[in-house]
Amino acid sequence: MNEQFELYENARKRIKQKKRLYLHFVVFLIGSVFLIILNKFVKVWEQYDWFVWAILTWLFLFILHFINVFITNKFMNKEWEQKQTEKLVLKQEVKIAKLEKKIAEEAKIKAESKQYASEIKEKEQLPNTKKDE
Repeated sequence: MNEQFELYENARKRIKQKKRLYLHFVVFLIGSVFLIILNKFVKVWEQYDWFVWAILTWLFLFILHFINVFITNKFMNKEWEQKQTEKLVLKQEVKIAKLEKKIAEEAKIKAESKQYASEIKEKEQLPNTKKDE
């Protein structure tokens, strides 16, 4: 059931992306016509054909949007995202395991050194007690 819900959500997001792209295209067309009308008929800064640069810039942004929706998302979809997440989690788990091992080794060394120190103290105290007797 959960898998079906994820598939549905993924499809819904994909449709939303495509819908936004199509809307962007329509706004681009209408906006381009508007910019041409502003420059040529309303004569806003008529000495320059600035609408060409504005439309080319907007076209570049639209192409980026198109690439994002139809090319990038095919390679970097939900499945790709999950694989990358699993890789990172695995790396972190390995690092944590190494750190835990290192901590355990240090704790063992520390415990052994404390035990050794206490044995040395005991040995040093033994001769003193024999002399006293």
